[in-house]
Amino acid sequence: MEQINNPYLKQVRNHPLFSGATAAEFGDLIKDCTWKNYQKAERILYSHSPRDGFLLMLKGTTEVYVSFHDTHKDNEVLEVLQQGEIIGFSSLADFLGEPTVQDNPYTVEVQAVEDAECIHIPSDVLQSVWHREEVRDYVLRQVAVRLRDIYSSLAEQVHLANQWGESAPFIQRVQDIMNSPISAVTEDTPIYEVADKMVNENASSIIVEKENGDLAGIITEKDLVERVIASRKTGTEHAADIMSKHPYVITTQAYYYEAMSSFLMNGVKHLPVADDYTEKRIVGIITLADLLKKQNRGKFDILKEIESSTKENLPDVKNAIYDVLANLIQDAIPALHTTEIVTKLYDRLVRHCVQKAQQEIEKKYGEPPAPFAFYLMGSGGRGEQFMLTDQDHFLVYTEMEDETKKETVDTYFRALGNEIVIWMERAGYKRCDGNMMASEASWRGTVTDWNNRLRTWGLRATNENILLGHNFLAFRFLYGDESLHEHFKSTVREQFERSRIFLYRAAEQERNHPVPILDHPIRALFRVKKDNIDIKKHALFPFHHSLQILSAHHGIFGETPLDTINALQEKGVMEATYVDELRFAYEVVVKIRMEQSWNRYKRKESNGSEIVFTQMKSRDKEALITALKTIRSLQNKVLTTFAMK
Repeated sequence: MEQINNPYLKQVRNHPLFSGATAAEFGDLIKDCTWKNYQKAERILYSHSPRDGFLLMLKGTTEVYVSFHDTHKDNEVLEVLQQGEIIGFSSLADFLGEPTVQDNPYTVEVQAVEDAECIHIPSDVLQSVWHREEVRDYVLRQVAVRLRDIYSSLAEQVHLANQWGESAPFIQRVQDIMNSPISAVTEDTPIYEVADKMVNENASSIIVEKENGDLAGIITEKDLVERVIASRKTGTEHAADIMSKHPYVITTQAYYYEAMSSFLMNGVKHLPVADDYTEKRIVGIITLADLLKKQNRGKFDILKEIESSTKENLPDVKNAIYDVLANLIQDAIPALHTTEIVTKLYDRLVRHCVQKAQQEIEKKYGEPPAPFAFYLMGSGGRGEQFMLTDQDHFLVYTEMEDETKKETVDTYFRALGNEIVIWMERAGYKRCDGNMMASEASWRGTVTDWNNRLRTWGLRATNENILLGHNFLAFRFLYGDESLHEHFKSTVREQFERSRIFLYRAAEQERNHPVPILDHPIRALFRVKKDNIDIKKHALFPFHHSLQILSAHHGIFGETPLDTINALQEKGVMEATYVDELRFAYEVVVKIRMEQSWNRYKRKESNGSEIVFTQMKSRDKEALITALKTIRSLQNKVLTTFAMK
């Protein structure tokens, strides 16, 4: 066997299977072994291929899975193996002389998830070292750990199978809930006929179709009141004159939670249901009331509760949102979908607080003296909020041409910033320890003020300013003047184009703080006493910081992480396959963070970002290994962009 200049020879030499052999013995043993390399997605072991000995993994990641060759089912992954682990424990019984039982049609297979390097250790070589106690102890421990994980995985599967049967929101489809057949009119139907039809059919909405039967729009009771009665129409108009064009549509095969999300995201109460093959042909309609009635979840009345909340009952809204969060977690809704839904509820809450604050200030100072825009930062800005955090926000307002009014403008927005903080505190948002709030002079100002602030960060790219810059780059517009927002974004883009040193220094920090790569399965880390990880410090922050640096480098600002990833793909910075890997990594990290934080909250423990491996499911541990590798690759992409790698 060729072993000259083999980069993995030392690694094999130090493995427990060979570490007890002398140099001469090792040389003889290694001659009977074979180096193997596999490309990504290449099968390493087939279901019925002969198996002799073990494969010792030296590099890469592989999946052990059950393949359903005769069905359309996806392969079921049993476990993920990495460097230092052994493939082929199913041949151990043969090695120990146990008789072979009848063939199992579902024998597992092994596939390379990424390029992998292995060494094949035949049974004869294993037999030669089997007399050593440390070899038998190693194999016994590996089998015991593998058996424990298999039982845990099996128990988890049984639990999920039973749970899914009772978790209707997770498996129930829109076609099971929608109202069909639909009430429909054509575009040229007179308004009075539309109203008569809705009354006679007891319908709260009606579909408007084109001559060919395609969807043209929708008319709701609210449309009739606002666009006919309140507008004092003559009654001679037609359906096309008052309908809502291009309504949000959902398909028959969408899940319950997707429909609920669409209602919450888009602020509508009626959704036309389209055939799966085209969104132009409507086959049913579903309302928010239908969903609440089916699931008996009145807690979704929270939308009304937020909008009508006052100074006295504002603190109750937090509990209502937490009830929604509890339901979403219980129903196993995907983590990023959960954060999207809950963040929108928090957006409504914060927007309500800003409106209330503005009303209070107007009592003393009158109307705003200049257009303004209010922005969120932190988890709220990133759209990944699931539990109430501290306050992270800032204000931007336009300059006044009349310099004599500058003090009046500053006084107004200083008061508004303070009042916003007070209202958000009432809602349950604690004040930011770092004072990154609109109440502080350094976090409010005119567009020119912000331009100067950004220039200072760029020219003096200290660690503190880079930290401030990262927090700022998570900004998201929430309330105020849209045109001012667009002007502000353009200003930010222009300033960062001039401040390349800031992005370079930020990239240097990523180089100096790489994401930890868990070279061994997490279960193996127990033996080296590494049993936890700070999910924010070692995963979320590197993910967001790297993404912010890349997006700022390519002129993308004010977007959520998922929108940023999509924008980078559109610009050709990232390929579709890599985008999928990033989304998966983000989903994994947010899911783990969410579940750990929620469990701590239920146990009435203080919140933290430390993740203890012993409290994680085996599947989550394995997913975390893959996620950390992807985030590390994102860091490397940043370093390559700035020629640091």
